[in-house]
Formats: sequence, structure tokens, C-alpha cells
Amino acid sequence: MALRIVQWTTGNVGRRSVRAVVANPETELVGCYAWGADKVGRDVGELCGIAPLGVTATDDVDALLALRPDCVVYNPKWPDLDQLVRILESGANVVTTAAFITGHALGRERVLAACDRGRSSIFGSGMNPGFANLLAIVSAQICDRIDSVRVLESVDSTGYDSPDTERSVGYGLPIDDPGLPAMTESGTAVFGDAVRLMADAFGWELDDVRCVSEYAQTTERLDMASWSIERGCVAGIGASWQGMRGGAAVIELNVRWRKGRTLEPDWPIEHGYVVEVRGQPCVRTKLEVSPPADFKARSFEDFMVLGMIMTAMPAVDAIPRVCAAPPGIVTYTDLPLPLPQL
Repeated sequence: MALRIVQWTTGNVGRRSVRAVVANPETELVGCYAWGADKVGRDVGELCGIAPLGVTATDDVDALLALRPDCVVYNPKWPDLDQLVRILESGANVVTTAAFITGHALGRERVLAACDRGRSSIFGSGMNPGFANLLAIVSAQICDRIDSVRVLESVDSTGYDSPDTERSVGYGLPIDDPGLPAMTESGTAVFGDAVRLMADAFGWELDDVRCVSEYAQTTERLDMASWSIERGCVAGIGASWQGMRGGAAVIELNVRWRKGRTLEPDWPIEHGYVVEVRGQPCVRTKLEVSPPADFKARSFEDFMVLGMIMTAMPAVDAIPRVCAAPPGIVTYTDLPLPLPQL
């Protein structure tokens, strides 16, 4: 029988999750949580830009959990630990793209206790952190010695229209604001989870996990779809989450995000993901993403749909493996390789 799925929110990533769940004969959408009151009572297909599905969005959590779903696809803009604990205690498994890999950045002990009570499992992924870290682990499999691993996400995110999430990491603040490093560390804390995931994959005991940040400013006012960044304010953010061992950074998960063409310093962008493994042999892997020939894009913002797909699919593809996993927090080191559910 098809696995019963409840979708949690229909935002940018959630809409792509719904499409994937509906397209897969092994999963059945039975319910959907509506974050905004304007979505309550509407057909989920309508909310996601596809044909009506006969499933109505609701904000009644009790009613959704009473459906006894096998899995909840949890894609809110901001994770709610109390909500997540409630879902897991109900016995529903969870796959999520919302700031969760190992749980160190989001109430790990409470999550583990909830999994134990509900006999449920939770898996967190996305493009990065998530799939990019799996790519690094796979790249290192051809080495007989690994000295260090570095992952870089390097993109121009001008077309990504999510001011709430982007301001939370420091975008738009004056370049000399003393609170910037703390904001960036807090807003990207899930990358610390991913460092721990990779250390576990390599069998490394880390001495420390730390975040080092850097910033670039726009030299002209930058106007975007729904908000603006003033001249002299942050329009470029670099964060390096580092796993330390023996006084050296043996794992680095780096992001370099820029907006606009008036950045100072004018950071170069790789437009993708680069993995560098130092060892024997040394390995460099680059992942580039492009639209298919039949992709209809009217603006740069339309290309961001690809990013939403890439974020949603690693979690959705893992649903069967997560439902079959023992209770607890599971990562790529615990699951059989998730396969594309096409």
C-alpha cells in the first residue's frame, strides 16, 4: 500500500514536495497543514499550482495527526520544535528541509525523546546542507587517506525572494554592524549539524565546531522583487563552518552568497557546489545545475524554482527509507542510499 503522507506547509519548497508526493505511486497525500489563515479550506492542488487533489489544507493539527500518516513532509519557513516533537510523539515519521540534520541546532535531546515515545524517525536534508554533504562523502570514497574535506556553495541569490530568512543571517545591515557575526552563526547553525554528519561518516572525533564569517557591501542601492538593500549595507555573506581536529580545520562547509553586481569586494561566484578532498588521491568535484530544454523561464526569479526542487527532493526521496528505519534521528550515514522516486 502507498505510504500515507501529510504535507506541512505549501511555501516555496512545500509546493515542490507536494508535486513530488502526488507524482509518486508509492506515496499518497492524505492531509496538509496550512500555515496562513488564507490557505485554510483551499484545495492543496490549487495552492501548489496543479489540478485539484481533493485534499483540503487545514490548521487543525489534531485532525491531521488523527489521519495516522506514515510520514510528515515538514517544510515550514521556520521550524517549531514544540510542533515537531508533537508530530514525532504521535508516531509519524518526519522528513524535513527545515534546519535539521543531526538536531544539534534544534533541540536534539527533545527530538530523540519524542522519537522514543512515538517509535518514529526523523531525517533532515535539502540541497545544502544535505545533498551537498552526501556528495562530499561519496567523493571521498575513492581515497585511501583523507586529510581534509572542503565544500563550497557559491551562488548569486539576487532572484531568491525571501527577505525574512535572508535578513535573519545579516543581509541589509550596515557593513560595520557589530552584531553581524552572531546573526550569521545563529542563522546558519544547521551547517554545524552537517559538519558533525560528515565527521561521523569519516569516523573523526572533532575537538570543536566553529563558524567564521565575512561580508561584502553594495556600493549602490539594490532593489529586488520585494525588498531593497541600501548602499553600504550587507549584500554578500560568507560563512565557514569548520570542524576542528588537532588544531586544524579538517572539515569546512563554506557558503558564499552574493546579491547584485555592485558588490565590494566583488566576490567571484562558482555558480554551484565544489567539493575538495585533500588526501590520497586529492579529489575535486563540481556540481553544476542548469534547466532542461523545455524549461519556461520569464525572469531570473523563475530559475529559483530549480533551487526549490533541489531542496525538496532529497527529503522526499528518502521517505521510504525513513519509514523503514529504527526510531530516532537518522542521517545519510544510517540509511541505505535514497533513490529517485520517479
